[in-house]
This record gives sequence, C-alpha cells and structure tokens, in this order.
Amino acid sequence: MGPEDAAHAVVARKTYGSGDGEVHALDGVTVGFARGRFTAIMGPSGSGKSTLMHCLAGLDSLTSGSVWIGDVDLSSLDDRALTTLRREQVGFIFQAFNLIPTLDARENILLPLLLGGSRGDPEWIDRVIDTIGLRDRLGHRPSELSGGQQQRVAVARALASRPRIIFADEPTGNLDSRTGGEVLRFMRRAVTELGQTIVMVTHDAVAASHADRIVFLADGRLDGEMLEPTPTAVLERLKHLGD
Repeated sequence: MGPEDAAHAVVARKTYGSGDGEVHALDGVTVGFARGRFTAIMGPSGSGKSTLMHCLAGLDSLTSGSVWIGDVDLSSLDDRALTTLRREQVGFIFQAFNLIPTLDARENILLPLLLGGSRGDPEWIDRVIDTIGLRDRLGHRPSELSGGQQQRVAVARALASRPRIIFADEPTGNLDSRTGGEVLRFMRRAVTELGQTIVMVTHDAVAASHADRIVFLADGRLDGEMLEPTPTAVLERLKHLGD
C-alpha cells in the first residue's frame, strides 16, 4: 500500500459487545484500494464486508488499527473535519437511492456540492451527465423516473464532486437484473472513462464481475482476492470461502 491507494486500512479491528457476547466484525484486516480501479468486496452475511466499507468511508470508527483516505488518517480528524472530508472527497451510492423527492434530477446531482457551498466544475458535471445518459431527464423529479434512472442519478450525484473514492453498498439490490446491469455498466464507465475509483460491497457474482478486482472476507478476515473476475469464477470461489 502506498501513494497509489485511494484508501487503505491497516490491521483494522472492529469489535462489538464485550465478554462472552463480544463479536469481531473485523479481525486484523489490512487492505488497499488502488486509484482508478473498480473493486468489489464480497463475503457471506456477517463476514464484515459492510463494516469494512463503513469504516473505510468514515461512517464508523475502528476499535483499533487505522484507515486512510489518500494521505489522511481518519482517526486524526474531529467530527467537523471528517464531515468535510466525506462531503468533498468521498462519494456514496446506496441500495436505497436516497434522492430528495422535491428536487429534480439535476438538483439531486448537484446537492452535495451545493451543501458545501460549491458549484463544482461545470465541464466535469457535463461529462458525468453525458456518461449516465440522462440529459433529457434532468428536469424530472424522482417520482417521474424509473428505478434504474433514479439509481443513475444517484451515481451521478456521487461523481459530481469528482471525489477521491466512491463507496457503493449493494447499489443494484433494489433493481431487476436488466436495470441493474445498466447501472453497473455506468459505474464501469465512470472508472474506465472518467478515472474514478469505486469500492462496491455486493453479494451478486454478476455485479462483482464488472469490477477489476474482488476482495473476499470471511469471519472478519481477508480470504483472498481475484483479478479480472467472471461470474462463474466468482460463484466457484464463494463456495470455498473460509475453507
């Protein structure tokens, strides 16, 4: 791990409870996520994949260890500085689209920038809008958009500030396979054509196959990785997690 990493965790431990009820959600995970790459995190329920993502994104804190975004150690930041870092350097895509129903698509895309008092880079925002293919729907509110269109707006919102890294938590979980595939292709284009960095938690082998790399977790520990994944290879690998 080094300057090529958009984010990394070092000997990350996250413990809930105490005594006999103690649960090690993360148990000494050290992993880096390279800039300009699309990485998926996979593992069974309870493996620690969502906990890892939340700690990497500064949404939760570690019990011990360290998390870095670029050259910034998140543990060194107070709440205000952490909020600023998340707004300016981190993008989020969730399973629930989390769009503001009273705002149209363009306003939803620009919302994080506006909250930070910025208008952003108009040329970059135009590229993002063209990449997601919704220019003719920018004046529509979420209720007037399909689920896939709403999630594309959410992807554009995550991209709008040109963040250092984007975290996606089961981004196609509420979509049918065809629509989910469209959203994943837009995310792939964001990495390949726009140079973004995406880390995605997913349980879906097809979704994970859009990534450059998959990191596997089991029982709070790293359980290997895969480069240039295919759905068949991912499914086979998942059968043997923790062996």
